[in-house]
Amino acid sequence: MRPSGRTPGALRTVSLEPGFARHAEGSCLIRMGQTEVLCTASVDGKVPPFLRGQGQGWVTAEYGMLPRATHTRGDREAARGKQSGRTQEIQRLIGRSLRAVTDMKAMGEMSVLIDCDVLTADGGTRCASITGAWVALHLAFEHCRKMNILTKNPLKDQVAAVSCGVWEGTPVLDLDYAEDSKADADANFVLTGAGGIVEVQGTAEGAPFSDAELMALLGLARAGTAELFAMQRQAVGL
Repeated sequence: MRPSGRTPGALRTVSLEPGFARHAEGSCLIRMGQTEVLCTASVDGKVPPFLRGQGQGWVTAEYGMLPRATHTRGDREAARGKQSGRTQEIQRLIGRSLRAVTDMKAMGEMSVLIDCDVLTADGGTRCASITGAWVALHLAFEHCRKMNILTKNPLKDQVAAVSCGVWEGTPVLDLDYAEDSKADADANFVLTGAGGIVEVQGTAEGAPFSDAELMALLGLARAGTAELFAMQRQAVGL
């Protein structure tokens, strides 16, 4: 029995609340179980120096956890003067995931910065960030289209992410902290609506896991992201 009582292939309770932030061009508050992440998308009318004059846009991301996102207070990274390696790795993953489904040429020379702020952490914060960030980005592009900044939405596909792991010998979907901290193996899958794989991050915490277990985790991830894709479409009105 999983600590949450869920079946192996069950997601935690998920909700997507679009337009949560008043001032951002696009935003979404995503809840996956007790994990809560506020994703905002901010439009900038220029691109980084390395892209100037190339007629294409840029999508990038920043990620952070509020001091009381966990059961004890963590220091703000700004107060420490630098980001942790974990933070940098996660925000690069979010940016890569969104760029994989964005037509940069269709954006023209503009940038969208995604901010993913973890309000409450109970496992799977990077996956929730990617899933919620797609909604925020879609809404930001739609705002630009309505303002005649863009002629079409540059998103080519959906992208979402979910964690899977081997818990007491059984492959399971969408790990919460109680499972993630004691899993035999855990993996994060970033998948597109068309079935493409953007990224897979997998680690054995004890004994190595097998090809069969990896494929079982991928199957769970595909089923889980199919549910998330449907929720994304509902959130943006597709």
